[in-house]
Amino acid sequence: MNGLTLFGLFAVTAMLVCYSLEDRSHWFIAGFAASCALGSIYGFLQGAWPFGLVEGIWSLVALRHWWQTRRKLALPEASNRNP
Repeated sequence: MNGLTLFGLFAVTAMLVCYSLEDRSHWFIAGFAASCALGSIYGFLQGAWPFGLVEGIWSLVALRHWWQTRRKLALPEASNRNP
């Protein structure tokens, strides 16, 4: 097993772990986005550009999901403050 294969294994394992734990914290959603970006890099390095492209898109989708979740969690705190 070479370094590129180990990198790809790490990326997809991190994706699986973060995806399965995303209900516990919005940081796991961010971790999923980051691991999708790693998967995208792996795809391009391996020469499978369609895989790299799709993983890059998934990374952006997950990043948007993290941003929206983070904003929803921050809204109750903002409404409790007195102006």
